[in-house]
Amino acid sequence: MKVAVVGSTGMVGQVMLKVLEERNFPVTELIPVASERSIGKQVKYKQVDYTIVSIDDAIAAKPDIAIFSAGGSTSLEYAPKFAEAGITVIDNSSAWRMDPTKKLVVPEINADVLTKEDKIIANPNCSTIQLVMVLGPLNKKYDLKRVIVSTYQSVTGTGKAAVDQLNGEISGDDSVAKVYPYQIFKNALPHCDVFSDDDYTKEEIKLMKEPKKILGDDTFNLTATAVRVPVQGGHSESVNIEFENEFELDEVRKILSETSGVIVMDNVKNNEYPMPLYSEGKDEVFVGRIRRDLSQPKTLNLWIVADNLRKGAATNAVQIAEYLVANNLV
Repeated sequence: MKVAVVGSTGMVGQVMLKVLEERNFPVTELIPVASERSIGKQVKYKQVDYTIVSIDDAIAAKPDIAIFSAGGSTSLEYAPKFAEAGITVIDNSSAWRMDPTKKLVVPEINADVLTKEDKIIANPNCSTIQLVMVLGPLNKKYDLKRVIVSTYQSVTGTGKAAVDQLNGEISGDDSVAKVYPYQIFKNALPHCDVFSDDDYTKEEIKLMKEPKKILGDDTFNLTATAVRVPVQGGHSESVNIEFENEFELDEVRKILSETSGVIVMDNVKNNEYPMPLYSEGKDEVFVGRIRRDLSQPKTLNLWIVADNLRKGAATNAVQIAEYLVANNLV
């Protein structure tokens, strides 16, 4: 199993290498790819140094799978070239997510849509992944009517430069370059990604569109507000869910606790609830603060937390690769 990791020196790419190793994915040959300035340098995988190659050399090497985390423009240009060479691409950018000819996959929810013919597979937005891990099983049981989500997103979602900005502000180093329009330390920015013409950010639009595609259901409404907070460990979401059908809280907890990849942390008497500090470095999606909305019927409030670099990006991509291998789709 020859595997290329495109964007192997980036924040997500480094986590992808780590997750491939931790999950003992059957890599017989690793092909690390990065930008021109990194070609010839080395990355470590399972205590072995691998030399970074160009993206064209990676195509020529004919890997079985190429996992992309190199940005939308790179994916738009090169993913089709890999696909034309018979290589299955799992892409972590937003380039292909809403393309009607491409599958958008969270393995626990909809991996069964994948076939051998799918040569470019889209990895959803980080905030979307943790959201649908909870919405999916609840939709099957109670039928979603409307979802309101507010996110509290880690600076790691913006990349290393954002982490550097936060740490620079904490230490008082004014020389660190700013990637946000305002300071992030001791602040919260209701501004994730760029604003569109309707005054929603691209991050909010992803959250409003992607779950419907993943769930194969466009009958419910969804609105979002995405906020960047001075956290490094993961994304959090406050979610209000209105169902078509009535529910019982104990049954909701049971359904979620039986969902693969979801851990229920919901014991407020002992101050047990999900936090990004707890989720960091873990692959599961954590859900808690499960309670009725007292303002209207058939409506639920809950709180979802996950490590955005792992389940929100690298782990989900590797899980897609695992599914492809297990089902002889590559």
